Amino acid sequence: MDEGGSRLRRRVSVRKRARPSPGEPRQERAEEPGAGSRRRRTAEAQPLQSNDSDEDLFGDCDSFAENSFLAQVDDAERQCMQDPERGAHAAGLGAEGLRGAGGAAAAGGFADWETDEPVSSRRRREEASAQRGPWDGLPSSQVLYFGNAENPPAGAGDRRPEERGWEAPSLDAPIEAFPRSSVEQHQQPDDASSEARRGSEESRRKSLKEHLKSAMTGNARAQTPVFSRTKQLKETLLSEEISVAQKTMESSSDDLGPFYSLPSKVRDLYVQFKGIEKLYEWQHTCLTLNSVQERKNLIYSLPTSGGKTLVAEILMLQELLCRRRDVLMILPYVAIVQEKISGLSSFGIELGFFVEEYAGSKGKFPPIKRREKKSLYIATIEKGHSLVNSLIETGRIGSLGLVVVDELHMIGEGSRGAILEMTLAKILYTSKTTQIIGMSATLNNVEDLQEFLQAECYTSQFRPVELKEYLKINDAIYEVDNKAENGMTFSRLLNCQYSDTLKKMDPDHLVALVTEVIPNYSCLVFCPTKKNCENVAEMICKFLSKEYLKHREKEKHELIKNLKSISGGNVCPILKRTVPFGVAYHHSGLTSDERRLLEEAYSTGALCLFTCTSTLAAGVNLPARRVILRAPYVAKEFLKRSQYKQMIGRAGRAGIDSVGESVLILQEKDKQQVSELISRPLENCYSHLVQEFTKGIQTLFLSLIGLKIATNLDDICHFMGGTLFGVQQKILLKEKSLREITVEWLRDLTEKGLLQKDVVDKPKDESFHITKLGRASFKGTIDLAYCDILYRDLKKGLEGLVLESLLHLIYLTTPYDMASQCVPDWMIYFRQFSQLSPAEQNVAALLGVSENFIGKKASGQAIKKKVDKDIVNRLYLSFVLYTLLKETNIWSVSEKFNMPRGYIQSLLAGAASFSSCVLHFCEELEEFWVYRALLVELTKKLTYCVKAELIPLMEVTGVLEGRAKQLYNAGYKSLIHLANANPEVLIRTVDHLSRRQAKQIVSSAKMLLHEKAEALQEEVEELLRPPSDFPSVEASSTEKA
Repeated sequence: MDEGGSRLRRRVSVRKRARPSPGEPRQERAEEPGAGSRRRRTAEAQPLQSNDSDEDLFGDCDSFAENSFLAQVDDAERQCMQDPERGAHAAGLGAEGLRGAGGAAAAGGFADWETDEPVSSRRRREEASAQRGPWDGLPSSQVLYFGNAENPPAGAGDRRPEERGWEAPSLDAPIEAFPRSSVEQHQQPDDASSEARRGSEESRRKSLKEHLKSAMTGNARAQTPVFSRTKQLKETLLSEEISVAQKTMESSSDDLGPFYSLPSKVRDLYVQFKGIEKLYEWQHTCLTLNSVQERKNLIYSLPTSGGKTLVAEILMLQELLCRRRDVLMILPYVAIVQEKISGLSSFGIELGFFVEEYAGSKGKFPPIKRREKKSLYIATIEKGHSLVNSLIETGRIGSLGLVVVDELHMIGEGSRGAILEMTLAKILYTSKTTQIIGMSATLNNVEDLQEFLQAECYTSQFRPVELKEYLKINDAIYEVDNKAENGMTFSRLLNCQYSDTLKKMDPDHLVALVTEVIPNYSCLVFCPTKKNCENVAEMICKFLSKEYLKHREKEKHELIKNLKSISGGNVCPILKRTVPFGVAYHHSGLTSDERRLLEEAYSTGALCLFTCTSTLAAGVNLPARRVILRAPYVAKEFLKRSQYKQMIGRAGRAGIDSVGESVLILQEKDKQQVSELISRPLENCYSHLVQEFTKGIQTLFLSLIGLKIATNLDDICHFMGGTLFGVQQKILLKEKSLREITVEWLRDLTEKGLLQKDVVDKPKDESFHITKLGRASFKGTIDLAYCDILYRDLKKGLEGLVLESLLHLIYLTTPYDMASQCVPDWMIYFRQFSQLSPAEQNVAALLGVSENFIGKKASGQAIKKKVDKDIVNRLYLSFVLYTLLKETNIWSVSEKFNMPRGYIQSLLAGAASFSSCVLHFCEELEEFWVYRALLVELTKKLTYCVKAELIPLMEVTGVLEGRAKQLYNAGYKSLIHLANANPEVLIRTVDHLSRRQAKQIVSSAKMLLHEKAEALQEEVEELLRPPSDFPSVEASSTEKA
């Protein structure tokens, strides 16, 4: 039988594969009768084997048994075994084909094998094939397959199956078919072994067919990914630019990348997301400083609205993308953390890094160790400290490449300043490769901070919009002028015609001052108290003309509807009266939902006037054309220079206003103090480590010993010398030395049972170790003033923990510091107490608070029995929280307890945060194991305080209860729904949602989803990774020997 007859002739189908080329007419070919009968006889002699698959994955295309492609493979295989040189040549061509023509060979191969041909045609084709090589008609993937079969890569046969990638098994798998030695042996003329050769040949062919069949089945089942060529090119360009930037920064070269060592895509994203097309000159100068290029620590100070944050963001992106290290950004307030996360999530999605929130009860300690992508941690001061502690404890502090601190001047403000100082001191002491960048608008004694942070300094007085400062005394307005003798020069008389009624209501001429600006421009009026904010807003609206009602009337009407919808049909009566005039108050008495809506309306111009407290000056960025200070006081304290600068710094909106104005209203009695206020320098920053001793120096010593940063007296004193307190010790310490202070506080911690002395031979070598209670306190970041009380409360709770309701657990997680400031309304207290169930009254009895005691307090009777005031107050706040968790309506709870809804929301956030702290405290003490599972669920309930179905949506930054309800009702019921949402569709389906908000919600959801997916992948890899201490064969043999 000839060569062609030694194998089955396979019918080749023209369906789906045989397509004429464009412009070529279809041709019907007639089969030769002889060839057809011969094929039928062969088929009868050797029936075809059926496909073992349950279904035909190729539809009406050729089955495997009748596939001309396999016949082509058989031909190529046979020719390969007959002519090894030609096979080797074909392998080379295959590799070249893969690099060049791609799939062109495959197309040509199928065209050649459309139908059976006459013998003469087939011979001509075979001769041409012999000249081209047996591989020329095959698809490039199969050419590479045969090339690898003959020239397997070194070590390929030794690879284990689990080491091979699943994406291309045919390229990496050890191929059973014919190494070169077997081919050479096959070509030797040996008639005696012909049968053996034929058998092995058939088995090899069968093995190859089975292999190809399996691979093609898998390919058919697999979903073909759709790639965007444009997207691929963009990603390639981005990767190349990051690579160039990395090399540039590693070589410390002055040759920067396209955009300050960053890919040009970053510049495009700033234009797209923030509308920033060009940097200010000072920003360019700062970014190109030698100290920045050399990664030295840096402090830079500019006036408010100068663009400080943009410089920090570019430096953070350099660290994340070019140096491939994590970044920590510390911000003062939760609201600013959430605003920053919403703004940077879009950058994280586009550039491939994670943005993680560490605020309130959110944040994982230690943070997840990412496989490839790096993380930007955005944290409050307290959470930033806990994060740094966890990184030091796990030996990962070196992974933190950059720490950025906004509002650095807060290092001199109370307990929060002490915590910030501790955080920075630990980073400086434990990681020499972590860069620290500090920024502020109100710094004076920069030299002390420079010495503490070992930093360079950059200052500028740049403001994008000119600021003019004015003082108003009676009807006269004076301009602040440092060159004048008394610091001010007369500017003008206020032009206003007031009726007698208006003069009584508005003696400071606020209406005249604001109407010069609104409604076409925006205005902020800072008031001393929250109540004053509300009164001033109402007073101004009483005297505004009805023309103000028509300005953007539709948008204001929508705002009121939205305020009502997020509050379950409720709306503040004051806002209901003032919003139609474009006026609103803004202070901590509002809920987060209300503040967010009002701020958005102010930013878009629907609202033109805010009456606000000083907290807005340090919070979210809401600039105005004119800023008015109602009085030079914050509550009852006279204004500080730094507070004044922050407030007036809100005047002038870059890109909108050509000038900004500030007006400070003062009385004659305050004239001298105001004169000093406008002329004196900013206040100095001083360390509060010792002043805030339970939250400051004692907490610091406990964590130093717990983290084993410093465990003996000399090391602790050395560490203290490197703090801001150590730098300023000559000013702050009058009577005792730093060493004496250290010894004193270590003794106090030992007496409290938080530290224990090690037994040593020499007193000079005295060292300490942390006790279990001490470790629990520092891990839970519990204020050391309360750690003993918390331990006793939890211990007492174990004796009779009431689980019939949440009241007992809520009491244990109610913050001690908020309870000490609480003044109960005794009538409300008694009313709520009398409504308790027997189980809930049992909780009060266990705490030592009786209904009789509350009743006597409510009726004003004298009480002989002494009851702990802190316990009584704490139980009252527990009632508020318990009612809120049951009703989840902050308005009804506010009315029931006669408390501002903003205060109730702050209480809820404080309880959620403290519950998280108590959970970490209990995790360190085995005796409190019962609390662990209970507190995990309670923390989640306190964090969100909504129905269970809304919690997944509220995990997304910026989505609060009102927005979560809207999204849920619109069909977005999970994180996956939000991550895959189209912002344009969101705008149409969710009421009162701006395009910017929609994009931020989608970006934040995508970021959170990516974080969760990455965490799961990391967990899988950790489970599959062989343990490092896995016993080896050699070790086992050694043990036996």
